[in-house]
Amino acid sequence: MKRRNYVLRKVVFAFFTLLAVLVFNFFLFRVLPGDPVRLIIHSPRMTREAQERIRIQFGLDRPVWFDAEALREGDLARAVDTQFTAYVRNLLRGNLGISFASRRDVSDMLVERAWRTVVLVLGGDVIAIVFGMALGLIAAWRRGTRLDTTILLAALFSWALPTFFLGIILLILARGHLPVGGMATPGLKPEDGLTYWLDVGKHLILPTLTMGIVYTSEYILIMRSGVMEVLAEDYILTAKAKGLSTLRVLRDHALKNAMLPMVTMIALTFGYTVGGAIQVETVFSWPGLGRLMYEAVEKRDYPVLQGIFLLLAVSVILANLLADLLYAVLDPRVKGN
Repeated sequence: MKRRNYVLRKVVFAFFTLLAVLVFNFFLFRVLPGDPVRLIIHSPRMTREAQERIRIQFGLDRPVWFDAEALREGDLARAVDTQFTAYVRNLLRGNLGISFASRRDVSDMLVERAWRTVVLVLGGDVIAIVFGMALGLIAAWRRGTRLDTTILLAALFSWALPTFFLGIILLILARGHLPVGGMATPGLKPEDGLTYWLDVGKHLILPTLTMGIVYTSEYILIMRSGVMEVLAEDYILTAKAKGLSTLRVLRDHALKNAMLPMVTMIALTFGYTVGGAIQVETVFSWPGLGRLMYEAVEKRDYPVLQGIFLLLAVSVILANLLADLLYAVLDPRVKGN
């Protein structure tokens, strides 16, 4: 019963958080300076009538929130016929709108770009989790030694490096040895089969390595702190008194209990790295969601920005929900809270 109530409470909280995000998502990008219609127009000779037709086509002629004048006149239908209500209606239909700049369906654009970002994020996270947990465990086991100090300093140094700066350094060092931009060599297509995908893999090395190094430092610090706290517990002393080897103590006792904060960190980091890929994708010209967001901000492309932000927000909310549910599995005491 407690487990069911705990899960229900977390799901309801995630639902209301999502509702708040949907409202915030609409207004966030409309505070940006600049008129999107002027950015759409490519000809400086376009007449005002033509500009107004474009504004009407994209619904930008309507009030943003509500029409106060129509409300005073008692015309409730016109008062609520706004950009916000159109946004809500489209979302309920699963329609994310049409891009101002490319005139393409936003859903199609997100589907086309999302898998590229997911591959990049998964690769970086796998590297970060494996090396972060291993180095954090070693640092905690050898705490106070030169090895611990070296790992800790390296983690703090890489954590302090801006992501884009680290990407530029790797780009300079790898120039002439690895591809430094784009997703594939010009001329290659998916129809080329294995040759194309091997080339994509080579282009993926540098951006994946950049994300892996940046997030490895976080996992090292969290893992080291968690293991050191666990190693101070009485049951660890009891395990040592039983004659268990250091490896078995770390594996069977320390690692399992230190995984609680790591579960939260892994889930949250995965959600945030989707958004954090913007800098990496920009440096390496990787055509994912981050690059698409950068281009959409420049063009004030509201539908694309709203679609990307909604996707990122949902990924973070789901990551939080997953972390809470995993916490209940790993630590039964959580369900009673």
